[in-house]
Amino acid sequence: MTKLISKITDSEVEVLRVLWAVGEALPMAEIRKTLLQTSKWETSTIKTLLRRLCEKGVVKAKKKEVYYYQPLVTEKEYNDYTTQSLIDRLYSGSAKSLVASLLGSKKLNQDDIEELRDLFKVEGDSNE
Repeated sequence: MTKLISKITDSEVEVLRVLWAVGEALPMAEIRKTLLQTSKWETSTIKTLLRRLCEKGVVKAKKKEVYYYQPLVTEKEYNDYTTQSLIDRLYSGSAKSLVASLLGSKKLNQDDIEELRDLFKVEGDSNE
């Protein structure tokens, strides 16, 4: 599945986000209506993106009265893969280096840091 996820383009992710947000199979008309709020894509562009997602095996099309589209990859699976890919590519696999970079560049405010501390405490407790 990770090989499939690596081939998803940014535009295809926008289509997937619509499907993930709803959590059920959607017809093209509903996908298009939602995407019109954030993009100026023509119907043909959306159809092409859906076709490519189906060809890549990350979306399934099921024919009812019209085609309904359903993701075969969860948002968590996609996010986990892309996060790990980023860490591998930029920080040689070191999540600690990523966090250090975020701290050093002031991308995290004090509230963010406290929230992360709390998360680490919870994770540490669950490993005992």
